[in-house]
Amino acid sequence: MKTCVSAQGKFKYGIHHPAFRVKHLRGDDRVCNLGTFADGEPCINRVNFPGCDVEVPCADTVYEVPNALGFRGVTYINKRWADENAADPVGMIRLPEAPDVSFSAVLSQWAGGGAVDPEQKSRMLRALPEPLQLALAETGTDAGDLSCLAEMVCEFTFNPETGRPDGLVFQKDETGASRAVIHNRTLFEVLANNPYLPDAYKAAMVLRPGVQGPNEIMGQWQSPDGSSHVYEYLRCNSYIPWGHYAANMAEDSIRYRMSALGYQDMRGMRHLYYQRTYVRMAADLGLEVKIQQRALCEDELEDLRCRLLERLADARLRENLSFNRTLWGWNYGFDYAPTRYRLHASHQQVHQQYAMIPKSVSQTPGFDSPMPSYAVGDMVEAFALQYAEQTGAAFFDAYIAAIENNCRMQGAPEGEHSLVIYSDENVLVFVPKAQTSQWEVNVMTRQPVGNIVETDIQVRRSLDIALLTAARTLSNMGARMITSYEISKRMDAADTHQRLIYTLLPRLPESPGAFSESQLRWINGHYPEDFAAACRAACPGEL
Repeated sequence: MKTCVSAQGKFKYGIHHPAFRVKHLRGDDRVCNLGTFADGEPCINRVNFPGCDVEVPCADTVYEVPNALGFRGVTYINKRWADENAADPVGMIRLPEAPDVSFSAVLSQWAGGGAVDPEQKSRMLRALPEPLQLALAETGTDAGDLSCLAEMVCEFTFNPETGRPDGLVFQKDETGASRAVIHNRTLFEVLANNPYLPDAYKAAMVLRPGVQGPNEIMGQWQSPDGSSHVYEYLRCNSYIPWGHYAANMAEDSIRYRMSALGYQDMRGMRHLYYQRTYVRMAADLGLEVKIQQRALCEDELEDLRCRLLERLADARLRENLSFNRTLWGWNYGFDYAPTRYRLHASHQQVHQQYAMIPKSVSQTPGFDSPMPSYAVGDMVEAFALQYAEQTGAAFFDAYIAAIENNCRMQGAPEGEHSLVIYSDENVLVFVPKAQTSQWEVNVMTRQPVGNIVETDIQVRRSLDIALLTAARTLSNMGARMITSYEISKRMDAADTHQRLIYTLLPRLPESPGAFSESQLRWINGHYPEDFAAACRAACPGEL
C-alpha cells in the first residue's frame, strides 16, 4: 500500500534520477533580440530554438515521498532546491517580517517633513480607489491611518471624555433586527482584522458580545489570575450541519498575534472544547451533569470523562450515541488581497471552532438506510486497518518508531537527522516526512489515545502545550496564516491503536496551491530534517 512507513518502523520513499531525450518537432525559428546588456551587446533568444533533438543526461533529482497516511497523496522534494536550503536551514527557512506601512509618513515626506492636516489626510484616503484602501487596511501599521479608515467605513459613538470610540451607530433592518451602520463591509472586515488598529476601535467594531449578531454565549472560561477570558459562542445556523461552537478570546483579553497568546488562553479555549464535547456525549449516554451556569473545574471535567468511558465500554450504550465524532479547527491569521480574493478564513480575535459529527445522515428519497456522515478520522481508521491486514504491523507503532529513528533523506551521514521539534511523555510535535504544506507540522499522542474522551488530565495538558508550542514556533519563523485541524477516532470505534493527530498547515506567500496540489501532489524545496532544525531554533521556551 502507498505509505512511507514500513512495517519495520523505517521510512521509505522513491528517488527519481531523470535522464531523457526529446525529439525535435518545431517547424520554424523565432530568433529575435530581447534587449541589450549594460555594455550594449544584444540579448538574443537563440537558446530557445535548438536545431536538433535535445539530450537531457542528468536533470534534477527528485524524491517522491508517499504520505504516511497514504490517502493524503505524495510529496516531491527537489534535491537541488533542498541542498541549497540545507546550507543554512535556520537562516534560510523563514519568512521576512512585514514592513511598516504608513500613509501619513508618505504625506509628511511630500510636505517636507511637516505635520499633515487630519482633514486633508481624511479627504485623500477617501479619494483613493478601493483596491488601494484595501491594501492599506490590510498592510498598514500606522494606527492613525487605520483609525481614519475605520471612521470612513462605519459610524461610531465616542466617549466625550476620552474621545475614543465606545460603540457603533445601529439601525433596524426590514425585519426589525439591529444592524450596525457599515458603509463598506469588505473594508470593515479587513480593518477589524488588522492588529495595528487601536484596541478601542477593535472592541467597538467586532469584539464586544452581540456587536456581530445574536449568537448566544453558552459558556465561558476565566483564568484564576484574571489574565485570560474566553467566550463560547453558539453558531446555530452553521456551515457545519447541526451547528458548531466558537471559543473566542473575549474583549478584555485581546489576542490578535500569536506572540500575545499564552498558555492560559490556549487552556481556556481547549477547556471549553473538552467540556462541550463531554456534556453533549453525557446527554446521549444518559449521564446527568448537574452543574449549571458555570464552567466545570478540571477535576469535575475529568470525573465526567471517566464516567463517559465507563458507559462507552458497554456496547449497548454505545448504540445510543447519535454524535460519535468530533470536529475541531483553528484558522489563525487573515489576509485580503486588493483584488478581493480572501486568502484565509479567520477573522478578528484568536478563536477555535468545534462541533460533533452525527453518526449518520438520512439519504435522498428512494434510499432507505442512512449513510455514514463524513469525518477525516474515519479515513485514518480504514487506513490503519488496511495497513495491519497487509503488513501484519500496527501502523501507529511503526510510524512512531520511524519518527524516532529517522535517518536523513537518502541516508546522508552529515546534516540534521531528527524530525522532532518538541516532545514529552505524552505527545510528539514533529515534521512529517512528507509535508502536505511546505511548512506542515503535526502533533500526535504517543500512546493509543485516539480522541479527546481518551485523554486524561496529563494528556490534555500536554496537547494544549504542544499545540501552542507548534503554533508559536511557526509564527516565530514568520508564518502569519496557519490552518490547524484535528484528526480523531470515532467515540464508539473498536480499538485500532489510532492516535490523536493535529495538523498545522501554514499558508506561504508564494504557494497559493494549483493543479499539482489539487491532485495531492505536494511540491517542496527543503528536507524535512532541515525544516525541523529551523523549527527547533524558533521554538519558544517555557510557555
